[in-house]
Amino acid sequence: MTTAPGTVLVVEDEESIADVLAIALRYHRFEVMVAGSVREALALAERTRPDAALLDVMLPDGDGRALGRQLRAERPDLALVFLTARDSPAEVVGALGFGDDYITKPFNIDEVVARITAVLRRTRPADVLPQRPLLRYGDLELDETTYSVHRAGRSVELTPTEYALLRFLVRNGGRIVPKEQLLRHVWQYEHTPPESTVVETYISYLRRKLDALGPPVITTRRGVGYGLA
Repeated sequence: MTTAPGTVLVVEDEESIADVLAIALRYHRFEVMVAGSVREALALAERTRPDAALLDVMLPDGDGRALGRQLRAERPDLALVFLTARDSPAEVVGALGFGDDYITKPFNIDEVVARITAVLRRTRPADVLPQRPLLRYGDLELDETTYSVHRAGRSVELTPTEYALLRFLVRNGGRIVPKEQLLRHVWQYEHTPPESTVVETYISYLRRKLDALGPPVITTRRGVGYGLA
C-alpha cells in the first residue's frame, strides 16, 4: 500500500474553491480535510493533527493569518501556506512572517500542489538528513538532528523555511549562491516570476535574527545572489 504524502487541512470559505483544492490534492494522494471557518479549522486541527494547512487569509469569522499563528503556536512543525486575493507587499510580508509560503488568487491548481509538496519536503528534513549531524560556518552551528541553530553559543529560533535557507547557504560556504538556485533548492520552484521577492523576504528575516547576535553574516551581491561572510 502506498503511503500518503501528507495530511492537508484546507481552510477556505468559498465552497467551489475548497472543492477544487480538495479534489486536486486527493488526486495526488494527499489526505485532505476541509474547513470553512476558523472555528471549524481549529476543531479539525485538534482532532487530526495535519502535516500542512492551506489557509485563506480572509475567513468569515476571523483572519487566516491569526488562525495560522494559533495553529503554529500549538504545532511548531505545522507547515503553513496562505491563499490570498491580495498581492500587496504588506499582505505578502504579513503572511510570510510566520508562514512557509503564499499563493495569490487566481491560482494554478498544479502550482498549489507543487507548493504544498515543496513545503512538506522542507518541513520534513528527516527525509533528507546529511551524513554529518552538525554543520558549522564561523560562529554558526546547525544541528541536523534537532534542527536547532546557535550563533556564538546562543540559540537562534528559526522557522523551517528559514532553517532550510540558512542550511543551504552554510553548505555552500562563502560562495555566492544565485537567487535562482536558492529558489530551486530551498523552495523547489522551477519557474518563478522575475518579480518574486520571496528570497529577499527570507534573507531579511535571517539577517534580523542572526545579526542580533553578532556582526552581519549574510552578504549580498546585487543582481547575483547571497552568501555568507
